[in-house]
Amino acid sequence: MPLTPYACADCGHWQRWFAEPPGCPVCSDVRNALPQDGWRFLPERAVAAGRRARWAETTPGVTGYWCEPVLGLGTTGWVLDSEAGPVGWEGAGYYPPAALAEIERRGGLVALGASHVHGYGALWQLQDALAPPVLAIGLDDLVWTKAFRVTWPVDERLDLAPGLVVHRTGGHFPGHNVLHDERRGILFCGDALKVDLDPDGVPRGLSCHKAFHAQIPLSHEEVRRTRELVATLDFEAIATPFEYAAPVTTKQVLALFDRQLAGQPAAGPIPLSELA
Repeated sequence: MPLTPYACADCGHWQRWFAEPPGCPVCSDVRNALPQDGWRFLPERAVAAGRRARWAETTPGVTGYWCEPVLGLGTTGWVLDSEAGPVGWEGAGYYPPAALAEIERRGGLVALGASHVHGYGALWQLQDALAPPVLAIGLDDLVWTKAFRVTWPVDERLDLAPGLVVHRTGGHFPGHNVLHDERRGILFCGDALKVDLDPDGVPRGLSCHKAFHAQIPLSHEEVRRTRELVATLDFEAIATPFEYAAPVTTKQVLALFDRQLAGQPAAGPIPLSELA
C-alpha cells in the first residue's frame, strides 16, 4: 500500500508514513518551537476540508500561491515565468484543486525547487500532479524530504532555468539555497534573510538568523560565506517563503552582514534606514 501524506498540525511539515508519524522533525528541531498540546497529524483529506486556493501576480512574471486558511507556517509557493517555461520555487502549505489546475493551465512546471525545509510546503503535491522533470533540493538537506523524491541534489550551484540560478548559502540550514532571478533582479532568499514590513507592506527592517524563534544568530563564518555569495548577485527585491519585499538591495544586505561581522552577531532586525 502507498504511504499516506500527513501534515503536522503545528508547523505544516508533510511526511509520508505508515500511519500517523511518531513525531515532527521540524518542530523537534531547535529552529522551531514544540507544539504546546503534543503531536497532531492531519491526513490530506482533513487538510483539504474547507481550504481554498488563492494566487496573485506579485510582480510581473512572478505569481504567489497560497491556501486559506493557512496551514502551519503559512508558506508561499512561487511560480516564475522563464524562457524554458514555468518554474516553481518553495511550496504553499497545500494546493487545493483550483491551484493545481491553474498551474497546469499555465503549462505545468519545467522545474521545481526550494530553499530549505521551512519552504517545502506541499511540494509533494506538485510532484505528484505535475511531474516536473527536476525537483532540486540542497544535498545536505535531503534528510527532510520524506514526502517527495529529489531528482537533482544541489551542491553549490544549479541553473534551474535560463536566468534562474540556485546557489548554496548554508547557514540557516546546511543545505540552504537561494534562487537568483537574474533578469528580474530578485533574490528568492529563503530564510537567509528575514524582512520586517510596515502595515502598508513597505520593508522597514532586515535580519538574518540560525533560529528566529529561539533568536540564535548565524556564526561569523556563516555570515562571511553568505556575504561572499551575495556580493556577486545583483538584486533590488527579495522574496522569502512568506512575502515579497521591494526595494531591498544588494548593498543593504551587504551592510546587514557587515554589521553582523563587526561584533557579536544578533538575530533581531536592523532598520533599513541604518543600512542605506
